[in-house]
Amino acid sequence: MPQKIERSLIRHVVLFSAKDPKDVDRIVDGLWMLSEIPHVKTFEVVKNRHEDRFSNEVDVIVYGEFEDDAALEAYRSHPIYQDCIALVRPLRDMRIAADF
Repeated sequence: MPQKIERSLIRHVVLFSAKDPKDVDRIVDGLWMLSEIPHVKTFEVVKNRHEDRFSNEVDVIVYGEFEDDAALEAYRSHPIYQDCIALVRPLRDMRIAADF
């Protein structure tokens, strides 16, 4: 039976699709603003390689790690986060987030 994994960090993953494929680079650039928020321990923004045989709806992936719930909440309430939403939301179609 698989062992239960105890996690010391919160992992935050967000998947985006672009309304227009021409805007993927603008979305990536806009999301990189989030790396300036001091509460994030590890941060990445990457374009999907679109190599899956069954599903390729995702264009951009954000991955972040946070010490605890307070750090994740501080990240979400930071002014840069709000600026990023204002820039990226009009360009994106789908957004799916997961924290674990």
